[in-house]
Amino acid sequence: MRQLVLLGGGYGNMRVLLRLLPNQLPDDVTITMIDRTPYHCLKTEYYALASGTISDQEVRVGFPEHERLSIRYGTVSNIDTTNQQVRLEDGSSVSYDDLIVGLGCEDKYHNVPGADEYTHSIQSIYQARATYEKLSNLPSGSIVGIVGAGLSGIELASELRESRSDLIIKLFDRGERILPAFPVRLSSYVQKWFDANNVDIVSNSNITKVEPNMLFNHEETIPVDVCVWTAGIQPVEVVRNIPCETDSSKRLVLSPHHNLPDDEHVYIVGDCASLPFAPSAQLAEEQAEQIVKVLMMRWNNEELPAEMPKIKLKGFMGSLGKKQGFAYLADRTITGRIARLLKSGVLWMYKYHNG
Repeated sequence: MRQLVLLGGGYGNMRVLLRLLPNQLPDDVTITMIDRTPYHCLKTEYYALASGTISDQEVRVGFPEHERLSIRYGTVSNIDTTNQQVRLEDGSSVSYDDLIVGLGCEDKYHNVPGADEYTHSIQSIYQARATYEKLSNLPSGSIVGIVGAGLSGIELASELRESRSDLIIKLFDRGERILPAFPVRLSSYVQKWFDANNVDIVSNSNITKVEPNMLFNHEETIPVDVCVWTAGIQPVEVVRNIPCETDSSKRLVLSPHHNLPDDEHVYIVGDCASLPFAPSAQLAEEQAEQIVKVLMMRWNNEELPAEMPKIKLKGFMGSLGKKQGFAYLADRTITGRIARLLKSGVLWMYKYHNG
C-alpha cells in the first residue's frame, strides 16, 4: 500500500481529504493525518474566539471518517526527507511515500525586543484561548494594544470592541491608512467604523520594543495592559528547518507542481508555501486542488503539464463586529451589512461541506 501522510489538519489538507474521500482515493493508497488537535480548527475565526464573541465549539469541525484514513495526534518535531520519515515529539515516527506539509505559521516578531515574550497571539487555537482568558479578565478601563492592522488586527479590534465596550483599544498601523493595498473607499469605510466606535488607530507606527505593560512606538512610550501581536507571520520552525530554498519570508520555494524542487514526493501547502499571494485559507484550498490533481496523475503514471494553471483568488472578506463588514470581490468594493452577510454565508457553506 502507498502511504500518503498529511501534516496538519488545516484548510489545505482538509481540501485534499474532501477531494480524495470517499470515492476518489485509489485502492492502493492509505492516508495518515497528523495534527495536535482532534479536529479541524477554523483559524479565520480565531479573532472572535479571542474576543469572546463565539464559543470554542464554533471554531471546530470534525475530521472526516474513512476506513483508509487514520488520524495521529501529536506534534511534529522533524521532517526527514532523506529517509521519508516524520518524527513526533513523543519519539515515534511515521513513514511516507508522499507527504503534504500544511503545518501553518507562527508569529513573526521582526526582531523587536520583548515582542515574543510580552505579547499575546491568535495564531493557534491554544494561543487564541489564552488570549481570550487574558482579555476577558481585564478590568474596565484597561488598555489593549493590537500591533498590526492587517485583516487579523482589524477583525480582532472590531470584535473586541463589540465584546468589551468598556476597554480602550489602540490599533497600531505601519501605514498612513488602513489596508493601503486596496481602494480608498474600502479603507475609508473601515476607518470610519473605528472612529465611530472609539477604536484609536495609531497610523505610521513603528513598534521598536515591548516591555511588560509598555509599547515603544518610535520614541514614544505607550502604556498598555495587554498587547496582542498581529504584525506578520512565518512558517513554523519545523518547516523552516527543511533544507530547501526559501523566499524573504522564509516560505519554501516550490516547483510548478507544488513539491520541493528536488523531491517530487514532498508537497507544501498553505502558509509555508512561497506563492505570489498573501497567505490565506482560500489560497491554501486552491493550491490543494492542484496538489490533488498532481498526485492523481503521478499515481496513474500520467505525464504532468509543464505548468499548472494560474491560481485565481476570488478576493477577500472581513468583518467589523457581527453586523458590518467589508469585501473586495472581482475588483469591486462591498461594505456594510451585505459584506458581513456574505462572509457569514461563506463560513456556513464551509462548515456544511466539511462538517
